[in-house]
Amino acid sequence: MTRLAKPGWQLEQHLWQQGCTHVAGLDEAGRGALAGPVIVAAVVLPQDLSEAAYDNINDSKTITEVNRGILAAHIKTIALSWAVGLATAQEVDTHNVLAATHLAAKRALDVLEAITPLDGLVTDYLKLSRPYAVLAPAKADSSSLQVAAASILAKTSRDAFMRRAHEHHPPYQFVSNKGYGSSHHLAALHDHGPCPLHRRTFKPVAECLLAHDPLGNFGTSDDTVSHISTSLTDD
Repeated sequence: MTRLAKPGWQLEQHLWQQGCTHVAGLDEAGRGALAGPVIVAAVVLPQDLSEAAYDNINDSKTITEVNRGILAAHIKTIALSWAVGLATAQEVDTHNVLAATHLAAKRALDVLEAITPLDGLVTDYLKLSRPYAVLAPAKADSSSLQVAAASILAKTSRDAFMRRAHEHHPPYQFVSNKGYGSSHHLAALHDHGPCPLHRRTFKPVAECLLAHDPLGNFGTSDDTVSHISTSLTDD
């Protein structure tokens, strides 16, 4: 059986060699979903902990939901600082999903930098404009320990949001599909039309809108996030 390579500090080392001293890792969750926000997490981990402290931290896509929750709590305990930023479905529709991801990243970094002033950042191919060095290689979540940790925080924060969204919009089964286009989700869209958390500019939702409401009376997406989650840091 092939063993997954563990992420490490190689990407951060590249920035440290350029003179950076405070480097964070950043990743997102939810860009491809049909409903719900895009969420970005950023984290700064200490370098002086034992290797065992970082055991099992890897790209969130390689980790089960239960283990992601355990690791997220662990990461929040050991991190020097961490933060989460959100862009709503309405912002995705207004700006496009990439621009909304940049907006969520800015919100996360603004919070993080109030705790830990940064002079370097590693992202998973998210080419952000910041007043310091940004390294954005593809698949950084499988090679950078901090980006992997950020991927876990982003994914668990978004999953928690979508579980709460399920309580308000149960037909779509957000508790299981987290807003992605599962067969059940697509069938519920067909039967009920979109809810306020759906991204109107995404093709399956747009087609459903046209079928249900040719005159365009369904309105716009509106993530009134306060009625679902007052704080992404609670989870």
